[in-house]
Amino acid sequence: MSTPNTATGTAADTSRHTVVITGTSSGIGLAAAVATARAGWRTIATMRDPLRADALMEAAAEAGVSDLLQVKRLDVTDPGSVAACLDEVVAEHGRLDAVINNAGAGAVGTVEQDGMAPVRAAMEVNYFGVVEVTRAALPHLRTSKGRVITVTSVGGVIGQPFNEAYCAAKFAVEGFMESLAPVAATVDVHVTVVEPGAVASEFVASQELDIPALLAAAGPYAPALRAYVDRTLKSFAAAQTPAEAAAPVIEALTAAHPPFRIQTSDWARAFTATKLADTDGSAVQNMTASWVR
Repeated sequence: MSTPNTATGTAADTSRHTVVITGTSSGIGLAAAVATARAGWRTIATMRDPLRADALMEAAAEAGVSDLLQVKRLDVTDPGSVAACLDEVVAEHGRLDAVINNAGAGAVGTVEQDGMAPVRAAMEVNYFGVVEVTRAALPHLRTSKGRVITVTSVGGVIGQPFNEAYCAAKFAVEGFMESLAPVAATVDVHVTVVEPGAVASEFVASQELDIPALLAAAGPYAPALRAYVDRTLKSFAAAQTPAEAAAPVIEALTAAHPPFRIQTSDWARAFTATKLADTDGSAVQNMTASWVR
C-alpha cells in the first residue's frame, strides 16, 4: 500500500528499497552510489554541494541507472540539513531502508605544530557527522528493519603517523558503531563498518596538500614527515580503485547476514590483523615507527 507524498500530495512509490549515501561527489561514495543503483536500489546520493554531481551523473548514465539515482544536498555537519534531507526522502519515497555513511575529510599534520583547529574539524566531519546522520536515520530504519553501513578506514584500527586527527575520528567512529551494533540489533537494525586501505580516488587530492608548505611548517618534525610522505605516496601506487573498495559496501547492503566489520582487500585484512592480535601494542609501534625513519 502506498503512502502519501507530503511534498507533492501524490502517492509515494514504496515498492523499491531506498538507500541514502553521504559524500558521493567522488571516490568510494560515487562508486557505491552507482553500484547500489545497479543492484536495484532507489539511491539518494547526497553531497554538500550538488553542483559537484556531474561526475556522478555521468557515471550513472554510463551504467544505465540514472532513473534510480537522485542527488540531494546533505551537509553532515549541519543537523538541520541532515533532518531536512532524510525527511524529504521518506516523504518522497515512503521508506528508508539503509544509510551509508561515507562522507569524510582527511587531515595530515601533527598537533604541536598545527594546534587544535584541524583536530576539531576532522572530528566534526568524520565523527560527529556520522553520529548525526545515524541518529536521524534510526527511527526510519527501525520501521524498515534496515541497515547502517559506515565507511571507516584501516586508520580507524591502526593509528598512523601524521594522521592524528583523522585516525582519532575514525577510531571514535569504530567505537561508536561497535557499541551501537548490539543495541540496534535489538530493534532489527543491522550495523556494519567497512574498512578500506589506500584507495586511488580524489579523497587524497581533495585535501589539496601542499607538500613543500607542510614540510616548511613541520619544524623539528620535518624529517619524519618527509619519510612519511615518501612512504605514503609509494603505497598509493598499488591502491584499490574506488569501485573495488565499494564492492564490500554493496555486500554489507545486500547480504542476508553481513559481519560487523569488513575490510576491502587482502592487504587491509592483513594490516588490521596486526592490531587485532597486538595485545601490548608493540607490533603496531614497531611497524609505524619504520614509516617515519
